[in-house]
Amino acid sequence: MSSLTEKDRPIVQLLLSTGTCPRCVLRFCCVGSQLLYRHPHQDLMKDLQEFLKNSQEKEDTVCLDVADPPCKRIRLEHREEGADDLNHNGAIPQLPSAGTGNTATESSAGKVCNVCLGILQEFCEADFVKKVCQKVNSADYQFTSFVFSVSLPPQLSVRERAAWLGVKQQMRNLGLPLAKDDIVQLKEAYKWIIHPQLSEELGVPADGKSLFEVSVVFAHPETDEECHFLATACPDCFKPAKNKQSVFTRMAVIKALERIKEEDFLKHFPCPPSSPKNLCDALEIQCNNGAVFVAGRYNKYSRNLPQTPWIIDGERKLESSVEELISEHLMAEFKADSFNFSSSGREDVDVRTLGNGRPFAMELVNPRRIHFTAEEMKRLQQAINDSSDKIQVRDLQLVTREAIGRMKEGEEEKTKTYSALIWTDKAIQREDITFLDDIKELKLDQKTPLRVLHRRPLAVRCRLIHTMKSEYIDEHHFRLHLKTQAGTYIKEFVHGDFGRTKPNIGSLLNRTADILELDVESVDVDWPPTLAD
Repeated sequence: MSSLTEKDRPIVQLLLSTGTCPRCVLRFCCVGSQLLYRHPHQDLMKDLQEFLKNSQEKEDTVCLDVADPPCKRIRLEHREEGADDLNHNGAIPQLPSAGTGNTATESSAGKVCNVCLGILQEFCEADFVKKVCQKVNSADYQFTSFVFSVSLPPQLSVRERAAWLGVKQQMRNLGLPLAKDDIVQLKEAYKWIIHPQLSEELGVPADGKSLFEVSVVFAHPETDEECHFLATACPDCFKPAKNKQSVFTRMAVIKALERIKEEDFLKHFPCPPSSPKNLCDALEIQCNNGAVFVAGRYNKYSRNLPQTPWIIDGERKLESSVEELISEHLMAEFKADSFNFSSSGREDVDVRTLGNGRPFAMELVNPRRIHFTAEEMKRLQQAINDSSDKIQVRDLQLVTREAIGRMKEGEEEKTKTYSALIWTDKAIQREDITFLDDIKELKLDQKTPLRVLHRRPLAVRCRLIHTMKSEYIDEHHFRLHLKTQAGTYIKEFVHGDFGRTKPNIGSLLNRTADILELDVESVDVDWPPTLAD
C-alpha cells in the first residue's frame, strides 16, 4: 500500500504552504503509486486537505491499493549531517498547524509549482497530450509502439534540492525523525501520468525498447538567473560549449550540486524554493524513428563512376556515384532524413565490379516508413536497376545493425578475385608468362600507394597473392586472373608504384608493365544472404 501516514504530515503542510503542487508533495513523501499520480490535480488537492484535517492520532490514507513496479529514486542528500538550520534570510519557515489545512492548500491552488515549475500541472492535462499527439500524427511515421522522453530545465535539480533541504530543516527543528527514503524522480512521475494518455490517444503501447521516440523539450526563462550562484561557487563545473546556448546544462548543474557545500547552498537559494514568476515552456515536441538498415550487393558496369561522390575542394568531378544511384530510391521510399553508406571494400572509379557483386549496407536515419514486405523490397530493387545501366543491385533486404558487422569482418579476412588487362613495353611470348600460374601464396610488401597517400597513413602492408592464372593475348598484352588477400593494391602490384610494391609483375617479368583495365570478379564475403529470385 502506498499511503500518507502521520509522519508525512509536516512535509505535506510545509510544501503546500510554500506553493508546491500536490503531485510534488506526493513525490517528497515517497509515494510510489502510479495510479494516484494520475488522479486529477483538484482531487489530489482535496485529498491532501482532508488528510491535514484528520486527527494526528490516526494513520490515514489518501490513495488506493495498487500493485506497482518499484520506482526509481533520485538522491538529494549526500551527507548525514547538514548545515545550520538557516535559509537565505536566516530564519526557519513556520510550520502551519494541523488546523490550517485550508491555508496550506490555498497557497498552492492556482499557482505554478515552486518545485516542478508546472510540469506536473498544466503539462499533464488532456489539452497538452492532444497537442503532442497531433504533432506525432502530422509527422506521418510508421510505428507500433513508442518510448517517451522528456528534457527538463536544469534548475529543477536546484529547486528539488532546495525543497528537500527545507523539509529536512523543518523536521529537524521539530525534533522529528526524517526517513532517508529518496523522493520519486520528477521524470518518472511525469511518465506515469502521461504514458496512459499518450497510449490511448495514439492507439499503441508505451515500450521502453521501442525504436520510435516521442520527446518533449521543456525550457524556462529563469534558468540562468536561478543557477548563477552555482557558477560562482563551482566555476570549474561550467565551461562554454560550442553547441550550447547556455553554460547551465543539466549535467553541469548536477555536478555543481554534488560539489557545493550545504551551508553555501542555503545562503544563496531559498529553502523551500520561492514561487516562480513563469511557467515552463514546451519548447519542442519531436519525433524520431530508430535507424533502419538495408543491405544487398551491387554490380558496377561503368569505368567512369565512383563508389561515393567524387568532390575535390568543393567541386564535383563526376555527376553521380554508386552510393547516390542506390540511395536516391531508398531515401524516397523510406522517407528518411539522411543515410550512411558502407560497403565491403571499394573499387576505383575506373574499375568494374562484376560477378555476384560487392556487399553494401545503408543506414537510413529517422525513416518515416519502416515496414516493407519481401515483395515490396523486390519492387524497390527493380526500380533501382531500371533507373540506370551503370549499376545493378541484388539481394536487397532489411537487416539488423548487428548483422552489418559480418560485412566489415570480411574486408580484411576474406579473399577477392580480380581480372587485370596488362601491357608490357617489351614483346612477350606465351611461355614468358606461364610461370606466373605456378606461383602460390606470393608475399608482397606494399608501401602506401602514392595515389592514396593524401588520405591513408604511410605504412608498409604485407599482403598475399594466393593464385594467378595468365591468359596470353598478343606480344604486348595479356590478362591476369588473381585471387588475393583483401586489401591488396592490384594496380601497384602490376606496375610497382616506383618500387613501392615488391615484388611486382614488372620485376617478375623483368620489364616495364602497366595495367590498362581492372575488374573485380568476386568479393568472397558470405553476406548478405542470397535471396531467391
